[in-house]
Amino acid sequence: MTCDQNKTAEKIASVKAAWDKAPAGPKKDAALKHYQLAEKANTAKNDAENNKELDAASHALS
Repeated sequence: MTCDQNKTAEKIASVKAAWDKAPAGPKKDAALKHYQLAEKANTAKNDAENNKELDAASHALS
């Protein structure tokens, strides 16, 4: 794994952990949609889209 891949994996894990701890509701639902899009972008190796969606998921939870 490269350094960028490690950072992406850490960011994914961090957002997932925050999502897991969040109470049920519209914020969690919105964050899940962004998280799922981030996973899809990660699979496609689209780092820009992945980071954008992870940021959106984090923002939705705040």
